[in-house]
Amino acid sequence: MERVLISSCLLGLPVRYHGGGAKIESEIVNRWIAEGRAVSVCPEVRGGLSVPRRPAEIIGANGFAVLDGFAAVLEDGGSDITRSMVAGAQETLELAQAFGVRVAVLKDGSPSCGRTYIHNGQFKGTKKRGEVGVTAALLQRHGIAVFNEHQIAEAEKKLKSLSSLLRMGA
Repeated sequence: MERVLISSCLLGLPVRYHGGGAKIESEIVNRWIAEGRAVSVCPEVRGGLSVPRRPAEIIGANGFAVLDGFAAVLEDGGSDITRSMVAGAQETLELAQAFGVRVAVLKDGSPSCGRTYIHNGQFKGTKKRGEVGVTAALLQRHGIAVFNEHQIAEAEKKLKSLSSLLRMGA
């Protein structure tokens, strides 16, 4: 059975920086949960960050640049939390690999999980479209298809294609 990695906040768990969740209502996600496919994770909590915590943004580029050592993740007070973010991404990758995950649905906009945008590093709410967070970048580098909470139908389609390949022995 193909499993799906899902940001814990999207499942309603209060793990976001402000101490809340971002629960999505989705029949597809509800089915994945009922089928035992959902693997819940918060990379930021796995990296040792507290709940609540200060808002954080990637300074200088995107998640790929953070992984390569060319950018940092800072809290709005200036504290460098790059190590925690990278550690959380690595732990999330290890969890995904342990469950054989090849599809992930992550919270867009997050410096960890952002899939189609992250914030621009100025803490003014400005979005950088087409950029990914640290965890999303690491998962993609390891062949895991990453989607956001608005792309659940696409994630389901990918999951079905992977499941049919598995049945065919590929």
